[in-house]
Amino acid sequence: MTTPRKPRGPYRKGLERRQQILRAALEVYSEHGERGSSLKEIADRVGMSQAGVLHYFDSREELLVAVLAERDAVDVEATSAVTTPGEAVALTAAHNTRQRGLVDLFVTLSAAASDPEHPAHAFFTRRYTDLTRQIEHGLRTAQEQDGARTDVSARHMARMLIALSDGLQLQWLLEPDVDMEGTIRAFNQMCLPSSSASDETAR
Repeated sequence: MTTPRKPRGPYRKGLERRQQILRAALEVYSEHGERGSSLKEIADRVGMSQAGVLHYFDSREELLVAVLAERDAVDVEATSAVTTPGEAVALTAAHNTRQRGLVDLFVTLSAAASDPEHPAHAFFTRRYTDLTRQIEHGLRTAQEQDGARTDVSARHMARMLIALSDGLQLQWLLEPDVDMEGTIRAFNQMCLPSSSASDETAR
């Protein structure tokens, strides 16, 4: 079996530079949100010009989409050891309370991306399709392992969980006292079959 070669030379340096810009952008948007962040601040943090930053991204909108994709990747890595989708979403909600700016960016961009012509439209369409499929698979697997049956399909529960998570982010931006993690955990409890819910409560 042949071991895949790692990128070398200018190509590898370009990938590393792009990742460095992404990390800086993630920090900037986490701190300031979509409206309070500037390309200049990102460029300053990596010691480049604004034109130099955009050399690695076709536009500011493409950079924003890449930031959200990187945010998703970080969340997936942070919850990789979690076995249930509902718990992973709850932990992600808890993490989101420490990065208000990225929540603001997500809410703003996802709303704008409902326009098919928006640069982020394809990203969000693909994101929701993939996320629904992953959560649905995780829920169905958990149900099969527990031998549990519910009156609600795994697909419907997956869509409800995603809708709840997204809606809570907007509510939390408007009212920071909203308990995103606790509300998602309450929903997860409601989705358990009655016998399993009783067992969880007794613990």
